[in-house]
Amino acid sequence: MAQARPSVQELIRRRSRAGFVGRSTERSAFRANFDTAPHDERHRFRFHVHGNAGVGKTFLLRELEQIARERGALTAYVDDSAGSVPEVMAEISRQFAAQGSRLKDLDRLLAAHRERRHEAELAALAAQDTEAEETGRPSAGGRLAARAGVVAAGMVPVVGPLAGLLDPDQVAEGAGRLRASLVARFRNHEDLQLVLAPEQVLTPVLLRELADADAPWIALFLDTYERTGPYLDPWLHATMTTDRHGPLPATTVVVTAGQRPLDTALWGGLGDFVTDLPLAPFTETEARGLLAARGVTAEPVVEEVLRLTGGLPVLVSTLAESRPTDPDDVGDPSATAVDRFLKWERDPARRAAARSCALPRWLDGDVFRAAADCPDEDAEAVYDWLRSLPFVTDRDGGRLRYHDVVRAPMLRAERHRSPRAWAQRQRRLAGAFRDWREETGAGRDTADLWADEAWRELRLAETYHLLCAGERGALPQALRDFVAACDAGAGVAARWARALLDAGHDADAEATARWGRDLTAALDTEGITAALGLLLRHAALDAPAQARARVVRGGELRGEGAYAQALAEYDQAVALDPELAPAYRHRAGVRGELGDHEAAIADLDRAVALEPDNAWHVALRGEHHRIAGHDAEAIRDLTRAVRLDPAVAFAWASRGATHARAGNLDAALADLGRALDLNPDYAWALARRARVWRAMGDSARQLADLDHALTLTPDWPWARCERGDALRAAGRDEEAVADLDVALTLDPAYASAYASRGVSLAALGRHAEALADLNRAVELRPGYVWALCRRAVLHAALGRPEEARADLDRVRALDSDAAENSSDTDRAVLGPVLAG
Repeated sequence: MAQARPSVQELIRRRSRAGFVGRSTERSAFRANFDTAPHDERHRFRFHVHGNAGVGKTFLLRELEQIARERGALTAYVDDSAGSVPEVMAEISRQFAAQGSRLKDLDRLLAAHRERRHEAELAALAAQDTEAEETGRPSAGGRLAARAGVVAAGMVPVVGPLAGLLDPDQVAEGAGRLRASLVARFRNHEDLQLVLAPEQVLTPVLLRELADADAPWIALFLDTYERTGPYLDPWLHATMTTDRHGPLPATTVVVTAGQRPLDTALWGGLGDFVTDLPLAPFTETEARGLLAARGVTAEPVVEEVLRLTGGLPVLVSTLAESRPTDPDDVGDPSATAVDRFLKWERDPARRAAARSCALPRWLDGDVFRAAADCPDEDAEAVYDWLRSLPFVTDRDGGRLRYHDVVRAPMLRAERHRSPRAWAQRQRRLAGAFRDWREETGAGRDTADLWADEAWRELRLAETYHLLCAGERGALPQALRDFVAACDAGAGVAARWARALLDAGHDADAEATARWGRDLTAALDTEGITAALGLLLRHAALDAPAQARARVVRGGELRGEGAYAQALAEYDQAVALDPELAPAYRHRAGVRGELGDHEAAIADLDRAVALEPDNAWHVALRGEHHRIAGHDAEAIRDLTRAVRLDPAVAFAWASRGATHARAGNLDAALADLGRALDLNPDYAWALARRARVWRAMGDSARQLADLDHALTLTPDWPWARCERGDALRAAGRDEEAVADLDVALTLDPAYASAYASRGVSLAALGRHAEALADLNRAVELRPGYVWALCRRAVLHAALGRPEEARADLDRVRALDSDAAENSSDTDRAVLGPVLAG
């Protein structure tokens, strides 16, 4: 369909929209790209804008976004307020929804990601991998564990700072223990990935929903790339240039903007698909054009503006807005840009508001009222005026920010003009954020609060203003809060370190700035473990704060598979603060992973004594009792846990598994059903219920539950082996072998899978392969009675009575009833051997 031709008036309005002057070459190149079909070699899929601060990158990005919208594109603009790949996706989804295109599946998974991340901090691991429980050895874990080991080093973002420092061979060597740890914490494979590598789960869904979007173009604008690039650039490269996450619609255009050029190591060979847009200061012609558009045409004034600004767009625009008519009206914008601008603003309320509103790092209507020296009756009009200023941008979903080039000198001017008034205004802002924070967090537990992004942002703003005010105790409290920020994730920790750095610079507080620099550097190069180590070595933390730091650091080390170091951290934590329940809970998790469930139970005894109403502590102790074979104690604890919190699906599932082992099948079905009512995608509960169906002789329901579990967790070796066994029992040996092949690919040291596959291969007449599998099962577990019995049957069937008799002798030595409990078919085959 031919597009309607715009009028001359419309074209003029477009060209002068929002006072945008200059950058005509860049705008024309971007506009022309929409007139070039994606399959045309001239079409570009990525544009990268780069240049120094104040050169106009954000203004250009906003203009390019408007051009894209005029071409019917769905657009999203994201800056460094998003601290990870999932947060970027969430912002894209939010903005698309505002344009009438909801990404429903992505939103669902993002909500699950946030929930799982929260659970990862609350739910200490209490059980080993099921294979370890049943065989008495740790699971090898296979390729998934090796991948998880590298990812776990940095958690989220996936380009974790430790990943590049780890030896992959060392990671793979400890992969069995690590896999056991992760599978026990998140038995649903997707949940596991949502915690460790969320982009692997989320990106394919994002791309699929982008492909379904009802729009001719999709345009994504990623600003402040000098900050977001370290975690976004590898993801963007993989998404745009490989099939790792699926196809990206060819109608997608990505525009990034940062201070540095593109990384040539990633993008150097893709010049035919990327347009580089380096931005220099305005040319004299462009600067004159902007001034003329604002009515500034007197030649002496224009020359003075050009001399003082050097063509830096944000400063040219700032001075142009003041419409000076005499060279003496133009001051040095790099020193007091806003003051010079306000010199020509006659309204005292506006002048005071503009100065006061430079103090917060971001503004909305509420923060404006708390910051501005503005009469209530004028507040709305003054706020609207402030939003229109050229150095104030809407960069965060309705939040306003001053441009750094303007804000930094203005803060210096405000601080130097009246240090006492500066401190008083900072304290007033801190008090406002404190009130909002307390209102948001009323009646909630501390752990829940730190998982709440809105609460954290208010706490962070309060902390920043207390630091700027120079409040006694503000820096020690900020460092204590940094520990909690680390516990909430790498992205949250990075924001906290950045706030320290900003407060140090803005308030000229060297100690605060130094901590911000050092913590940021540690996070960027070595991750949370190193940052907390720095804090523990050099900060004067009290004993409770040190203990909490060691708990969080222990969790990071545990995620890396460094169990001995993690235990040492937890030991020090409980020595520093014997009343810190999470230290006992997390130490119990590591002890359980190492197979010492009695020690884990002792730790959880202490955690429960300290927090008797904490359902998770009680449920975890019950799970350790279950694994240790203490069925009565397990039932006691798990029953107590569900009474304390009936929504803990984990407790219902664990109690169901305990009932099943005791032969109480009706109770097991009821509990596992309740767990699945609470979480229909609880793969571990499905697999456990499948065992109950097997015991009840209901193979159809057994297979249905295993099918569902494997749809959710296709890379779970135990569930693959369980379904292989179920298929074998149903006489579907070809299908059984296929599942067992997958199980052994995932875990090459899985003895049960070898034994089961050996039996199915024997049934298919593939005797040599069957014998090799049974031999391997017995090699891995010399006391594996079932595998020895099956190998004896195979030897007897092959006419090898001596080998069969040897296996039966070993069985009798291990279990005197095993041979006599063989099936009728087995006894028919073994008869001659037994008679002999």
